[in-house]
Amino acid sequence: MELSRKKAWDLLNKYVSSLSLIKHSLAVEAAMKAGASYYKEDVLKWGICGLLHDLDFEKFPQKHPLEGVRILKELGYPNDIIEAILGHAETTGVLRKSLMAKYLYSVDELCGFLMALAYVRPDHFKEMTADSVKKNLKKKGFAEKISREEIEKGILELGVDKDSHFNRVIKALEGISKELGF
Repeated sequence: MELSRKKAWDLLNKYVSSLSLIKHSLAVEAAMKAGASYYKEDVLKWGICGLLHDLDFEKFPQKHPLEGVRILKELGYPNDIIEAILGHAETTGVLRKSLMAKYLYSVDELCGFLMALAYVRPDHFKEMTADSVKKNLKKKGFAEKISREEIEKGILELGVDKDSHFNRVIKALEGISKELGF
């Protein structure tokens, strides 16, 4: 199958109507593209993986990500995207072996957290730093549904410097801040 961002976007919009989930998908796409660029990987493929990782979350929350993976398999999406999407959910038990799978896991919850933080900052992503993210991660009442444990585990599995990782993802989200509504 030839990957197409337009086809992936159309597919996302077929299954997702929630504006917040679309924004999350765009954020994870941007973070994945930044990671692919950093690691000199396939930017289009990594971006599509990020865009479609929660394809089934709205319509099939109890079957997430299994239903989305079924849809992607039927459409002929590559196995490495399928495995990365399976690996981003702890419930599947699928180990994250590839760099793409590890990166997806490392940015999924982090993007949610950064979006929440941007909403409460007057300058949104502008001048957001790794230090401000770490400070707010310690606040238990802030964005409490976002798993700090998964953010930490993702960084450990990826084996990267936390500050560099945070700053790379912040920069990626700042780059699409208008698409995210900021």
